[in-house]
Order: sequence, then structure tokens, then C-alpha cells
Amino acid sequence: MKLHIIETGFFKLDGGAMFGVVPKVIWNKSNPADENNLCTWAMRCLLIEDGNRLILVDNGIGDKQDAKFLSHYYLHGDDTLDKSLAKIGFNKNDITDVFLTHLHFDHCGGSIVRENDKLKPAFKNATYWSNQQHWDWAVVPNAREKASFLKENILPIQESGQLQFIPTEDGISFTDDIKIRFAFGHTDAMMLPQINYKGKTVVFMADLLPSVGHIPLPYVMAYDMFPLKTLNEKALFLKEAQENNYILMLEHDAVNECCTLQMTEKGIKLDETFKLSDI
Repeated sequence: MKLHIIETGFFKLDGGAMFGVVPKVIWNKSNPADENNLCTWAMRCLLIEDGNRLILVDNGIGDKQDAKFLSHYYLHGDDTLDKSLAKIGFNKNDITDVFLTHLHFDHCGGSIVRENDKLKPAFKNATYWSNQQHWDWAVVPNAREKASFLKENILPIQESGQLQFIPTEDGISFTDDIKIRFAFGHTDAMMLPQINYKGKTVVFMADLLPSVGHIPLPYVMAYDMFPLKTLNEKALFLKEAQENNYILMLEHDAVNECCTLQMTEKGIKLDETFKLSDI
């Protein structure tokens, strides 16, 4: 097995929304905001070479949305999904599996492309993986989350016939070396791949832990549908991760790809940050 970082560029989100009830005078020290109170975030994906399968975990925001929509998020940086795949010798047609942690636009927007005014799967040879519980939540969205679940990102996947569902069972195997954890605080039934890699455990954190700045327990995004559930899920996970020396891969941290945790007199804190390639 080989793991590769796939960078798809940066975007900006409101700092207050990203840190919830935590005051700006505190979070601004580690994640400084611009004049519009916006902070920069990555859209970092993971490519897994596993036998004859090439598994892409999430795929960024894509480029099919109109200029008005994209202007709200200030996309920047030189990296794109295609460029990042090409750097390691692959292209979209090589992908066998697209694993979608959840269906918010910044995680699944690259799933679908617009060609001649038609919406088509960007990965024509891939199976797209979600789960029935999250799918049902996304296709009939609540008013608060509706702006994140865009039908043009979601419905064409099912219409293509390339969609399959994973049972919503915590710890279920996806491959021999990949198990799936479920989290229900950020959105219903978000999936986190837990990977056995070089004798270590790597967990792709999606939006359970967007960045190292979110390690303290009260640092829960205002975007989360069920913040108290996130708080509990995060507390249990961080304890497990620290005790077992898990490597946490960070999807939205603009600087850090991976981190580990340590126990201190003041609780669980950041230990080390490093690149995935350093493992």
C-alpha cells in the first residue's frame, strides 16, 4: 500500500464559523483572519494505492460552479486535483474508487464535471462510495445545511449508476487494511477511513478535526449540526488516538498534513506535525 497527499487548492471561510463559541482573540493567534474575518483552509485529499485499487478520499470543491458561487470562497493556490494526480503519475480515469467522507461541497464538488452543459462523473471508471443514511440526509437537506449539499454535486452520481453504499456499521472493513469510523456530530453519518499503514494507524479526519487548531475540545465548528455530539465524539476519539499513537491526517489545515497527540497536565495537546511522506 502507498498513501499520497492530493492537494486541490485553498479556500477561505469565516473564522468565527470555523471555531464556534471560541472568541476571536483566542483562535486568531493560531489562525489569523484577514480584513474580512476569513481564514485560509486547505482542501486536502488522500490517494490510496491498495493492490489493484486506486482509492481517492474526497475530491475538493471542483470547478463547475459559477463565478458568483466561487467568489464567496476565494479559491487560491496553484494546486488542482488534476495537477496533484499528474505529479504522481495518475489521472482521473485511473481512479477505481471515490470514497466520499460526506457530501458537503468542499469534499465532493470534484465528483462531477460539466461537459457541454451536461453533468457527468469526473471519474468515469470509479465506483463512488457513500452510505444510505448520509445520502438520505443530503438529498433532502435541512434548511441550515442546504447551502452545503448542492444537488449538482450529488444527484448525478446516483444517476450515473456508479454509486454504492457502505453499511453504517462502525469499524466495518472497506479493504483488508482500511476500516471505516462513523461520526454523527458534524453531519449525519460522516465516514472516516482508518488505515493500517506501515505498521501504524492513519485516520483521515475529514471534519471531525479540521486542523490542529481544533484539538481543544471546545473548538467545535458552528457548521456542525450537533455540536454536543461532536464534542463527545471528539473527546472519545482524541483519547483513543493519543493512547494508541494514531497519525491524524488533516483535510483542512492550511499548513500541516499530519499530526500526533500527547497527554499533558492540561489534557491532550498537539505533539508533532509532519508530512505524510515522512511516515
